[in-house]
This record gives sequence, structure tokens and C-alpha cells, in this order.
Amino acid sequence: MCHLLEALGDVASCQESGSEVGVVAVRVVRLGEPREAGEELRIGTVRRPPRGVPKEEFASRDFYDTWLPELSPSQELVNLAHQARSDSDWRAFFAHYRKEMSTPEARHLLDLVVAVSRATEVAVGCYCEDEAHCHRRELRRLLEEHGAEVR
Repeated sequence: MCHLLEALGDVASCQESGSEVGVVAVRVVRLGEPREAGEELRIGTVRRPPRGVPKEEFASRDFYDTWLPELSPSQELVNLAHQARSDSDWRAFFAHYRKEMSTPEARHLLDLVVAVSRATEVAVGCYCEDEAHCHRRELRRLLEEHGAEVR
């Protein structure tokens, strides 16, 4: 029960009851790679579902358990990323992504992911091979800014 109260932001009730307050744990992963031990909920922060994979196999094939495309870059920004060639192109991409994630709706979703991670191990991710050239890099930072311990 303490994990649920904590996830909902009621840490005081957990402390009053003498229960241990859990650690916020979010992993940033590449979708489709094998899950790590302890990973319970995998969230896909991608624009599109995996191609050629039946919906009922998304979780069993280590893509995601639930889809949250609202935390992925807009299609326009994805197109910009595909054209990025230089460090300045990537800096511009990350700045634009951060701007997209500054809306109240996106901030609420980031807070929700952090809150859920207090009750269960959560992973967020996308398909990109290189996190340095992927929105995951900035998503990691945003989750940390929202209070998550990111692994």
C-alpha cells in the first residue's frame, strides 16, 4: 500500500506508518532489446508502433507494454532528426524537443511516469540505436528534472 500512496504523492502517510519510502527508478531503453531483470512496465515513447509486429506481441517481443506517443517528438521533429548531420543540428533537435515537452500536458505526463516509477520499475524508450542521437537523451534529462532517478 505504501508504494501506491507514494506514487500518488502521499509520502507522509508512508513515513507515518513506518513503511519504507521507495526509490524512484526509471530506465531509458531501446525498444525491442531484451528487458533487464526487474523491469516491470515498458512504455513506448514513439510516434509509430513497431512495423510488422502484431499488437498482441508488442510486450512479449520486448517493444512495450503501453504506448505513450505524447512523449515522443512530433513527426516534424522526427523528420528534422533524420536530416541531422552535425552537432549543431542535434542541439537544435534537442532544443525543439524540450520545447515540445514544455507544454502543460507533456509536463503532466512526465510527472505521471515519475509517480508510477515509485510503485514499480518503469522503462521508457524508442527504437533508435544511438541514444546520443535520439530523443531518449533529452527525455532522460527531463525525467531527472521531474524527480526521477534514471538508470
